[in-house]
Amino acid sequence: MLYYLFNYLEELNFPGARMFHYISFRASLAIILSLTIGLIFGKKIIRMLQRQQIGEEIRDLGLEGQMQKRGTPTMGGVIILTSIVIPVLLLGDLKNVYVQLMLVTTIWLGGIGMLDDYIKVFKKNKEGLSGKSKILGQVGIGLIVGITLWINDDVVIREKVPSDAINAQVTMVGNAGNANEKVVYLSPAEKATKTTIPFVKNNEFDYSKLVPFKTENRQMWGWIVFVLATILIVTAVSNGSNLTDGLDGLATSVSVVIGTTLGVLAYLSGNVIYADYLHIMYIPNTGEMVIFIAAFIGALIGFLWYNTYPAQVFMGDTGSLAIGGIIAVFAIIIRKELLIPILCGIFFVESLSVMIQVSYFKYTKKKYGEGRRIFLMSPLHHHYQKKGYPEPKIVMRFTIVAIMLAVITIVTLKIR
Repeated sequence: MLYYLFNYLEELNFPGARMFHYISFRASLAIILSLTIGLIFGKKIIRMLQRQQIGEEIRDLGLEGQMQKRGTPTMGGVIILTSIVIPVLLLGDLKNVYVQLMLVTTIWLGGIGMLDDYIKVFKKNKEGLSGKSKILGQVGIGLIVGITLWINDDVVIREKVPSDAINAQVTMVGNAGNANEKVVYLSPAEKATKTTIPFVKNNEFDYSKLVPFKTENRQMWGWIVFVLATILIVTAVSNGSNLTDGLDGLATSVSVVIGTTLGVLAYLSGNVIYADYLHIMYIPNTGEMVIFIAAFIGALIGFLWYNTYPAQVFMGDTGSLAIGGIIAVFAIIIRKELLIPILCGIFFVESLSVMIQVSYFKYTKKKYGEGRRIFLMSPLHHHYQKKGYPEPKIVMRFTIVAIMLAVITIVTLKIR
């Protein structure tokens, strides 16, 4: 809203109004505002949750210090959601389809998580919302995102092409008359099912190549594959974030690292100069996503102030489902979703540990009459707890690994 106000003030030659044109300026404001909201209102929300006796019911899993967390307020994801939505509404371009999708994703999955927490806390049902209902909600938002990216005319990409290519369009980068000004030849804006893939020559992959049969409407079928991939990715990353949220500050810390990396990738993809330098696809209008991810990072850091060990509040499914969905949809929009197994390696391994544990337990129970386990406990972070590692050490080491994976993710842009 302030974005449009300052655009109007600029027309009136109001001093300093032009600053709101700069993504870096608005992103800085977004991260400061979201952090401030989290720090100031976070404490008030925690007190409100305590008054309402919205405490976490802890199952005794035999973990050290676990029962001391009984009664710690949950549903703290409300702090995160509020700290994201308010700055984006104030500082973002709300006409931008990508910003709209991110807001819808945040509210949609946050709402599903809140309903799950409500059932656990107020209905005294430890199972919460049924697994099928959660999956249905995740599939729903994946479908909305995928179809919107398919049919919306503003969702396009432009690629660097040789100067003699057919339909090559001249684009000037740099300040006019400046010695650093240069000419870049880009393809016309086009709707495409292309995405970024690491470790290959052109660094790109087209979903239409997955269509197993020859057809004149190959591009349309490519979009159908893209929508299905979107649903799968949103569901997987959202659940991965949910499983990672088991130690004080773990999901929050890892997500800050992931969010920062996505912000860098969004800025590079939405800036024709850097996209040209790195030889990656230029995605118009995704620069506005930097404002959203800045608010996301600020919100998580503000929440971490209260969520770090020993936690004063838990995010609950209200936060964890939304965080995973935000990361997934953001990566899909900037065409970096195939980097998720690397970037979100912590989420991936946590989910994989659960699948391996459950599958092996069922297999051995059927074969030997009793279930056996590979890990002492899953998800993986509980395995290390069982081995006697202090909770803060596990969180810090997982975060260090997340930083390493983030660096590798960015490096893949140049490794082909």
